[in-house]
Amino acid sequence: MSSSFASFRSVSGQPWRPRREGGDDLGIDLVDQLLLARGVAPADLARHRAPTLRDFLPDPSVFADMDKGASRLADAVEAGETIAIFGDYDVDGATSAALLTLLLRRLGSDPMIYIPDRLMEGYGPSGKALVELKEKGASLAITVDCGAQAFDALAEAAAAGLDVIVCDHHLCSTALPTTVAMINPNRLDESVDGAAHGHLAAVGMAFLLGVALLRELRKRGRFVNGVAEPGIIDLIDIVALGTVADVAKLKTLNRAFVTQGLKVMAERRNIGLAALADAARLVKSPTSRDLGFALGPRINAGGRVGKSDLGVRLLTATDPEEARTIAAELDRLNEERRAIEQLVTDAAADQALAQADSPLVIVSGLGWHPGVVGSVASRLKEKYGRPAIVIAVDDDGVGKGSGRSISGVDLGAAILAAKDSGLLVAGGGHAMAAGVTVAPGGIEPLRAFLNDRLADTIDTARSDRALTLDALLSPGGVIGGLCDQLDAGGPYGAGWPAPRCAVGPTRLLRTAVVGNGHVRGIASGDDGKSFKWIAFRAADTPLGQALLSSSPDTRWWLAGTIKRDEWQGGNAAEMHVEDAAPA
Repeated sequence: MSSSFASFRSVSGQPWRPRREGGDDLGIDLVDQLLLARGVAPADLARHRAPTLRDFLPDPSVFADMDKGASRLADAVEAGETIAIFGDYDVDGATSAALLTLLLRRLGSDPMIYIPDRLMEGYGPSGKALVELKEKGASLAITVDCGAQAFDALAEAAAAGLDVIVCDHHLCSTALPTTVAMINPNRLDESVDGAAHGHLAAVGMAFLLGVALLRELRKRGRFVNGVAEPGIIDLIDIVALGTVADVAKLKTLNRAFVTQGLKVMAERRNIGLAALADAARLVKSPTSRDLGFALGPRINAGGRVGKSDLGVRLLTATDPEEARTIAAELDRLNEERRAIEQLVTDAAADQALAQADSPLVIVSGLGWHPGVVGSVASRLKEKYGRPAIVIAVDDDGVGKGSGRSISGVDLGAAILAAKDSGLLVAGGGHAMAAGVTVAPGGIEPLRAFLNDRLADTIDTARSDRALTLDALLSPGGVIGGLCDQLDAGGPYGAGWPAPRCAVGPTRLLRTAVVGNGHVRGIASGDDGKSFKWIAFRAADTPLGQALLSSSPDTRWWLAGTIKRDEWQGGNAAEMHVEDAAPA
């Protein structure tokens, strides 16, 4: 494949390369080729073809403080202590809090739930909130998807006599806050086996804490004399949602979480998720893409522009009517969020354009809604192919922002370094995403620091970029049956990219602009076969212009993903075009 495309000059200017050299080996079926191209060892193919928890779930004890945390939580369950769960306001925080809440309810506990208001309280636990939980009767608190850097807040909680277990996945400093247990695969002193799971979302770590808790209670003899051990596997639909929505890499255990979680979700056991699927107008069994683009954004909308606890209330609801009401409100808030996000994106466009050649894109604006800065950063990252940080500045000049990175650039580590250098009031995150709080006048020093620190790394990462291909097809190969084979290598998402194919040579027929700037047409091959294709939001791009101006005699190779075209119940396939090159 590599020799076939070595001389191609694509419209985008990117080189086309096979995802795996020798990826078209005879004798290896397509699914195995997809797995091998994503780093699976030949001896491990069977396990990855059908990922299950049995094959991928580690012993929770490999994680530092896991046994300590499970023991303290078991003590609280057995003694009937009041337990509080402090969660972040995004999907990962909501699903983590919901999972532990549902499990503890099955064990006879009814935990207090606290989700901070994004605008009024900001990210992570505050000492004030934790002390208030203590005053309301809690003797143990579990922070989920937050707490790794909450030194002052956790010290204040300890002084008030509140035990705290942190269950997080964000990057840690060398020193750790005061806790009963710091459960985090990204601790710098984590074991090799534990650190190998540093790609898990917080909800994945919460699930492992739940497994460790049940094991500890089992050892203590709780489930005897007719006392049934509650299940936790049926909560894996919540784990799948949080994992995909937090853009965690879908490798090893995360693939098992999502594969099995989608099966449970299809059974509509969680009435809140079922109501949300109805609100999102999902009529078929959910896919990984649905979690990331339909369900996740609606849960997020509560924390971004609405009430921060709506997501966890929905996921733990027991009354179908209440679930439908919350789901409808989240659907409404999601529409509001999209409108606000577009306004901020438009306002950021000119600033971003002026930084098109900078290592990072860092934009800021007075009065921008802090609830959408992460989504806008994602848009800018995709547009410019480099890390982007979007900062909302309040009336006092304080900036709260969110950043998104590209593969090969650890933005979270750079943000922690900026914080350690005194450039940030607060900051943290992980390799692909991070948050910042900047004092008045601090944006330009932060820009200079990050550009200097990351310039070489970003340049290397960008120079290595190429359009990677999994298969070379003739036009007649674009059929519905191919989609089944491609789907078998999933689920796809972050760290496990959807298969991309090159199809050709082909001529373009009936090319036109449709919808919101999409370019659509029919491709016809020398073999007499044809298929539909679409290039999303491409009308004003070099790719779209090249496709629209193509003559019927010009022959092309098209590169992109192959999707089933289910319009009006059909079973054909269509291509979502990402690039093109003259044949």
